Amino acid sequence: MNAVDQARTNPVIALLRAPEAIIPEWLIALVCRFGVAAVFFLSARTKVEGLITLKPETFTLFTYEYNVPLLPPEIAAYAATYAEHAFSILLVLGLLTRISAAGLIGMTLVIQLFVYPDAWPTHLSWAGPMLYLLARGGGALSLDRALKLP
Repeated sequence: MNAVDQARTNPVIALLRAPEAIIPEWLIALVCRFGVAAVFFLSARTKVEGLITLKPETFTLFTYEYNVPLLPPEIAAYAATYAEHAFSILLVLGLLTRISAAGLIGMTLVIQLFVYPDAWPTHLSWAGPMLYLLARGGGALSLDRALKLP
């Protein structure tokens, strides 16, 4: 008996498979894009004042708390803050979704490995939607799709 026949004869299987038919892939991609963008955009906004001027506390944070060994603190502060803003905005637009997701996965790995290694459950919850976007793209309701970008 194949899966379709099982679903017809077993109401439990039919119920368990119902979300596949009800929830469109574009909605999953949209929720992933907006959810990840919100986390990183709100984080970026805590590091700036006005439109995009880094706060003095941001440099202190990158010097003493984050202390990423890969870059000098001042460069890391600018790079991370601008990347969080840019990638978040691109995700909301669904533009360059795969590149944005890859960039934020990279940031998440740096945070996990060098800054907050005990926060792996949080980082894993960010990585799940980003891996989906990296693999599947921004979905039908994205500028990537409208511009026929991969």
